Amino acid sequence: MSDFFDPGPNPNVTDPGGHKANHDVNAQKYHTQGVPGFWSEVINLFIVVAIIAVIFLLVWIF
Repeated sequence: MSDFFDPGPNPNVTDPGGHKANHDVNAQKYHTQGVPGFWSEVINLFIVVAIIAVIFLLVWIF
């Protein structure tokens, strides 16, 4: 029986086919959408702040 300090042997969970498939999906996403950059993060932050502000205004009005 394994415990916290002696977890036992590591199971072989590597899947080369799965790793390649994941890599191919990520590569396709980067080729079509591009790497998320600074401006996309700023726009996302602005959208979140605007939504919170609208919710705050609705609560304050009603």
